[in-house]
Order: sequence, then C-alpha cells, then structure tokens
Amino acid sequence: MSYLDFTTFRRSLGRTPSLVRMSARVRGLELAVWTSPPVGTSLPLLLVNGGLLYDHALLWPALSPLAAARQVILYDQRGRGASQPPPDPLLARLEDDALDIGALRRALGIRQWDVLGHSWGGGIAMLGVVDDLAGTRRLVTVDAVGPTSDWMPALHANAVANVSDEYAETLGKLYGVPLTEPDVAVHGAYSRASYPAYFADPGFAAHFAPPDAVSPTGAVVAARLRREGYDWRERLRALSTPTLVMHGERDALPATVAHTLRALLPHAQLELIPDAGHMPFWEAPERFFSLVNSFLAPARTLPPRSTR
Repeated sequence: MSYLDFTTFRRSLGRTPSLVRMSARVRGLELAVWTSPPVGTSLPLLLVNGGLLYDHALLWPALSPLAAARQVILYDQRGRGASQPPPDPLLARLEDDALDIGALRRALGIRQWDVLGHSWGGGIAMLGVVDDLAGTRRLVTVDAVGPTSDWMPALHANAVANVSDEYAETLGKLYGVPLTEPDVAVHGAYSRASYPAYFADPGFAAHFAPPDAVSPTGAVVAARLRREGYDWRERLRALSTPTLVMHGERDALPATVAHTLRALLPHAQLELIPDAGHMPFWEAPERFFSLVNSFLAPARTLPPRSTR
C-alpha cells in the first residue's frame, strides 16, 4: 500500500473517536489512562504500546479504527508520558510493567478484557496476561519481541542494512555498550536512527518519525534488557489465553520470532502480513484491522492454527 492509499483509507473511516482521560492508582503509582466510549456489550480492549521509552501516543490514533467495535483503553506505562515514575527508577524492570496490567484492570473495575501489545508492548502484554489469565479473554501480539533476547543482533544488522549511511553510522556508534547504560539521549538517538528500517517501503517511512525520548524509567528498562538479556520461555508456556500472533513479513525484527511464539504458546495462531514491516496497521491497514476485528469478535470458534 502506498502512502496515498493509506491516507485514503484513513479518511474513509471518518472522525477519530475522542478519548477521555482519567487516572488509576496501580500498585502504588498514579497511571494516566485514556478510554474511548463503550460499544454495546463488547469487552474493552487494552492497547499496550512498545518502545519502552514512549507513551500511549505510539498507538493512537494509529489503532483508532479498533474503537468502532469496542471500547479501547490506552495508558502510559510507569514513568512514561503522564504516569508517575516508581520511587527509584534505577530499579525499574519490564516485569513491573507486566504486573501493572492485571492491577490496572482491577483498578478500573473491569471483570475481563482483551489485550493487544505491539513490539516491546507485546512482551509486556504476554507476561502481564500470564499473571492475569482469568481477567483476559483474548490476546493479540503485533510484531512482538521474541520469548528470548536472541533476536537483538539480527534486528541491529537488519537496521544497519536498511537505513541511510548517516543513520547506519549512528547505529554502529551506539550499538553495544552505550545501549547497556540508562542514557535517554543514547536510546532515543538509536531509536530514531533505526526507525526507517522498520518499514517495508522506505518512502512510507519518510512520513513518520518517533517522538523524542524523555523517560529515564524507560531508559533503565531498555538498558537492563540489553545488558542482561532475558528468557521468558518457561513463563510463556503457561499462557493459555487464545492468542493471535501477527507479524509483518518484512519487519526488521525477524519474523522467526513470530514462528517461535506460535510454537511456544499453547493456543496461538500465526498471521504473517505480506508487504508490511513493524507497523502493519499503517502499511497494510485493511488486512490488519480485518484480522484483529475477526479474532476479537465475540462468541466465535477459533479457526485451525495457521501453518504459515
């Protein structure tokens, strides 16, 4: 899909729904929360953004078409955006973000919801749902990180190969030891330099850019993951929630991680999106929203697991 096709598709959807802002006390912190209006009896859908250093704006209004069929809930993770940081940001871990998901549901008085996580938000969502199985009906991961940190070198190599020489030089200087330190400027610069590589169409990438990174808490989490690595396989084997694993076939984050997740999660189905990178909701929106809406539709029987 060209950028012109994308803008035509978005215009066809009409006005973006308004969000209402509120706050919720979650595990001792005030988290900023935004919700769209409820829709009939559909369960609400929690959207968990990635990026580690960024807030909910990464997914809004990008995923606003989902609000046509259900209430969507977005929030800023602890220490990001308008949410309160932990008492000691230097102790921040991604596992804290994951534990906040079930606690947020309870704080909002929601009995059960669906959850969608993108990129690093997919990792947060998977770990969060494992700890809140009864509170989650269905889970969608979109170009999520893998169950171990083995994908990191491949992502870096793909990014270097698919950006301009100037950005490739920046990535080379910052990769490795600099990313193991919680320096917001370093992590932000690396994210901006690698961002064009996440698109299947370089021309499409020219219309988008990540915001400036300003979260010390997020930088600590990102640095810790880079420094220590991770292995969530044992925990994720217990993720019994029906899960849709979506991944752009041309993402710089290799699609092999999606195949690994599909094989690891007990009740997962895989959908690879052709001609799309890390943001299939922009590069293949009709396919993306059709798949998500179909999977989250109430009272349906799961189709056979995809073999792709």
